[in-house]
Order: sequence, then C-alpha cells, then structure tokens
Amino acid sequence: MGVGPREILAAGVTLARGHLARYGGSGTSSTTRFERELAEHTGAKHVLAVNSGTSALTCGLVGLGVGPGDEVLVPAYTFVASPASVLGAGAVPVTVDIDASLMMDPDDVRRKITERTKAIMPVHMLNLVCDMDSLMSIADEFGLVVVEDAAQAAGARYKGRAVGTIGHAGAFSFNQQKNLKSGEGGALLTDDARVYTRAAMFHDVGNYMRGVESVSEEPLFAGYNLRMSELTSSVLRPQLARLDRLMATRRRRTLYVLDALDRRTDVVPVPHNDPDNAVGVAIRCSSAEQAKRLQELRGVFRLLDTGRHVHTNWEPVLVRRSHHPSIDPWAWAYGSADAAPSVDCANVIDILARTCAITIDPEIPGPLFRRMVSNLRDAVEGLDRTAGVPPSGSERVARDTEDVSPASPDPSDAPSAAS
Repeated sequence: MGVGPREILAAGVTLARGHLARYGGSGTSSTTRFERELAEHTGAKHVLAVNSGTSALTCGLVGLGVGPGDEVLVPAYTFVASPASVLGAGAVPVTVDIDASLMMDPDDVRRKITERTKAIMPVHMLNLVCDMDSLMSIADEFGLVVVEDAAQAAGARYKGRAVGTIGHAGAFSFNQQKNLKSGEGGALLTDDARVYTRAAMFHDVGNYMRGVESVSEEPLFAGYNLRMSELTSSVLRPQLARLDRLMATRRRRTLYVLDALDRRTDVVPVPHNDPDNAVGVAIRCSSAEQAKRLQELRGVFRLLDTGRHVHTNWEPVLVRRSHHPSIDPWAWAYGSADAAPSVDCANVIDILARTCAITIDPEIPGPLFRRMVSNLRDAVEGLDRTAGVPPSGSERVARDTEDVSPASPDPSDAPSAAS
C-alpha cells in the first residue's frame, strides 16, 4: 500500500492549516478522527494513536498495570521491539518457543508460566495469526492479561474478529513496512476504559492538562510524550479507508501462491491458525539448505536471516543492560540480572532456518507478482527433482524476462485492487 495522491492531498491540507500538533488547533483534529475511524473499522471501544508500535505496546502494558517484578511471555520469533516494550514498562520479557505455525506455542506458554507471570504477548507475524483461542483460554485459567502485538497485521482477522481486539489490549505499527504506513506511528486498542485512560496519561506526560481522553476515574501519574502528529494521522486516514480492499488482495494472492505450490513434496505451506481468513503465506522446506537456495528468488526471504526478529539476536535483551545501571528490570524481579532464569526455546532456530516468507504485497503489479510465483513454482519443482538444488541464477534471470502465464488467473490486477 504505497503513498499516493490521496495521502499527498491530505498531508497538504494539514500543512496548509498550519496545525501540525494534535492539540491547539480548531475543530476536531485529524488524529482524533483517525482514532474514531480505526475504532469503527476494528470494533474496538477505545483507540489511542501514538508515535510507534513500540510505544503502543508499552502503553498497553502500563495501562494493564504491568511493571517491575512482573514477567511477560513473548515469542522467540518477533522484532526486538516486542521484548523492548516490556522492558520499557519495567517488566522482564520471557521468551516462549514457536510451533509449526510460526506463532507462539501455547504448550510452551504453559511451561513458562511462573508466579511472576503477569501477561502474555502474542505476536501476529507476517499477517499470520496466533492461536488466540488457546492463548486466551490459558490467560483466563491463570488470571493473566493478554497484549496482542499486531504490528505486522493491521487489517487481518481471526475467526471473524480483528486482530488487536481479541486480547485485553492490542497494538498496531504504521512504519514503512506495515499494512498502514506513515513512516512511523502506532495505535493501542482496548475495550477497557481504565486501560485506555492509564495509557492516555502515560502517552501524554501525565495528561494533566487535556482531560479530553479520560473515560474513567484514575489518579494522575507522570508519563512520556508519545503522541501522534496531525501530519502522521492525515497520511493514515486515506489508507485506512481502503484497507479492507487491499487485505482482500492479500487473501487472493495467498490462495494463488498456495494453488501454485499444491502437491509439491519438498516444500509445504506453513499451517495457518485460521485458514479461512489467511492473508499471509510462508513455506517450509525439508532442509535449511533448500530454504537458503529459495531465498535467492525475488520476493522470497528466509526467516532466520531477518536479523533482530530472532531472539538469539536481541543483543540489548540478551546482555540485560539498560542505559543506566540502576534501571534494571531483572534486578527488580530477581535481585540481580545474573539471577534471572535461563529460558530455552528448542524449536525456533530449526523452524526459522527451514522457512521462507513469500511477498504478496498489494502494491506489487499483478504481472510481476505472477512472474514471481511462477519462478518460485519452478524452483520448488527443481528441489523435488534434484533433492535441494533449484534452478541456477542464469535460469532464474531468463525466466524474469519472459511473459509467464500462471496456472490459474490472479484477479489482483482488477482495478479495485490496484490502488
């Protein structure tokens, strides 16, 4: 979903008005309008627009009362911002293994719960969705709160509900790589008035002057400046208006890829926790070497090689060090950082090493997308024939110059999906 004429016009109107901050202008601000529209789109009772997805997660944790001494379960496959947001609330992130779906493993969640566990943070990576039924059941059983990290999945749904609205709080990101993009930005979603009010205070230096967001009685406390600007929300609003249409394109392209790879033997689709609403696709190879070779193709990338999305690369978390030695969530929880328990995740590296994600972004032109899928299909057939050696680079380049027709039509070229 690229920025186009609608976003340029909306930003120009905001610039012409001269009020770039949320507060201080006349009438209803663009940011307030965006919050209302996102609430209507998702069904959330309360939406708080902030400056990043990381800030949205931290606001959600603070809103739910998570803090020093608490543990928050986070998956071992997610961007480093997920555990960093936990540290930002003063709590300790505890890594949980993933299952075949690439999402947080409910069985390992049960194994990692301790007397200090306060929250579970499922992360919907790659527009795939977690097993929210199981995770919410576990949370209810143990009296835990759930903060959904839906940074990569705005617009995705799980069994009829918008992701980000299933837990006690949820967070979206709007950075350059997300379904809604404004460079930076985020939003917190919740149905709980107290959570919303506490988060609103935290994101606006205690919120002692505004008063407009308070929807429940809550003592004032100091916070930070995490507000969204008018320019950011003005760029987001036109995109939100067409989000459903573009997610429908992702759905069609997901089915197109799955159809193209049907009946392959060495490569299988990653199972989805809600197949009827799948708007993302990843594939698992028999070996890490096969996955390495496939990622040489355009639009294919191996998940183990995505840097800070793998828990073994979260250096700031692994070294247990903050910007000041007195700010030490591990010491607050366990007496010292060295006393923190080690957390093993036995499956994540093997799974990510053999798994590749397939790019299905709506902004990719239809002919190019079909060519990418055709090349992938041929490469996977090569894996089947040669036990791990897909076609050479020269063969791939040759195919990129051909007008390859897919096995079945891809409707994503239709005008309704082209914006």
